[in-house]
Amino acid sequence: MMTERRTLVLTVSPEGEPAERVAQAAALLRAGKLVAFPTETVYGLGADATNATAVEGIFTAKQRPHTDPLIVHIPDADGLSGVARDIPPIAWELTRRFWPGPLTLVLPHANRIPTVVTAGGDTVGVRSPSHPVAQALLRAAGVPVAAPSANRFMRTSPTTAAHVLEDLDGRIDCVLDGGPCGVGVESSVLDLTVTPPRLLRPGAVTLEQLRAILPETLGPDERGGERDTPGSVKRAPGQMPRHYAPRARLVVFDATGAEGAEAVLAAAGAALAAGVPVGALVPDEEAPALERLGVVVARLGPVDNPAEAARRLYAGLRWLDERGRDPLLAHTYPRAGLGLALCDRLRRAAGGRLTAPGAAAWMETGTARDEA
Repeated sequence: MMTERRTLVLTVSPEGEPAERVAQAAALLRAGKLVAFPTETVYGLGADATNATAVEGIFTAKQRPHTDPLIVHIPDADGLSGVARDIPPIAWELTRRFWPGPLTLVLPHANRIPTVVTAGGDTVGVRSPSHPVAQALLRAAGVPVAAPSANRFMRTSPTTAAHVLEDLDGRIDCVLDGGPCGVGVESSVLDLTVTPPRLLRPGAVTLEQLRAILPETLGPDERGGERDTPGSVKRAPGQMPRHYAPRARLVVFDATGAEGAEAVLAAAGAALAAGVPVGALVPDEEAPALERLGVVVARLGPVDNPAEAARRLYAGLRWLDERGRDPLLAHTYPRAGLGLALCDRLRRAAGGRLTAPGAAAWMETGTARDEA
C-alpha cells in the first residue's frame, strides 16, 4: 500500500529562486524543523545547530549514532567566531583561500554549540558551502546549521533531491530541491587542533592544495601527530570503515589504469559464468567491453577526469542498486588530487576493504584485504 508523502518538497532554481521558497525553508529551520538542502558536495540534512532538540532530530531521522559528529554550516568566515573558539591565524588564511567551498575546519567549539553536535567532544567541524541555494538558505535562516548528508546512516550519500526522498521521505520536514550537486563527494576535513594538522577526510580541496599553504599537513593514512584511537571521540564524520555504502556488496580492486580495467573485466566474466547478476562502476572507456559481456554498467566519465567520476559516483551506486545488481565491481583511482577522495569513498563503500587484482575466489570467500 502506498504511503502518503509527508515531506514538503520546495523546488528552486540552482540560483535559489524564487526567494520565497528559500525563506519558507529558512523559517522551518528557525522553528526547529529538519530541512534537506543542496550544497556543492552532497545534499545536507539541516537543523539549527544551537538547538539541541532540533539536532537530535537529525540522529533520529538518519538512524545515526551519537558518536558520529556533525558539521556546522555558516554563510561566511564572519560567522566562524560564533561557533568556534581559539581560532588560529592559519584558519583565517584557509577561509580566505577556500571559503565558500568544500573545506571543513575542525576547531574547538564555542559554548553555544551543544555537545550533541560534537559527539560529546570539544571540537567542531565548520564550513561555508558555496552552492547558491545553501548560501541563500543560511543567510535567510540567520542561524548556524548542523548538517550531515541527507540519507540513512551508512547509505550512499545523496546528490539529488530524489536521492534524499528515497531514504528520508516522511522522516524529515522539507527538501529544498536545487538540482544535482556539482562536486558529488563530501567536503575535505582538516583538523587544526592537532600538530601537525591532519586531513581527516579527503575531498575536492586536495591534500596538495592544503600543503601549498600548510606544508606539514598529514594525509589521512600518514603516521605522526594525534590520531583517533578505538573508543576516542571522533573529530569528523566519515571515519568509519564502512560508510557511503550501497545495498549491494561492492568489490573494489586495488588497481588503476589497464590493471584495474582487466581486474574488473575478469571478475565480471567469472560472475556471469556463475549466473551472478553483476554490475560495474567504471570509467567510460572501460564500459563497452563489459557491456558486450552483458554487464550492467554505470559510467563514471572519462578515465582521466576524476572530478566527473566524483560527480557521478553516488548516483551510479544508487542506479545499480535500483537494478538489482549484486555484487558491484569497481577499481581505484590514482591517489593524487581528487583521486585520493575517490579511493577513500570507494574503500568505505566496499566495507573498508580493497581487493587484490587477480584474487580468483573473491566471489565465494571475499579475498579482500584491509587498506593500510
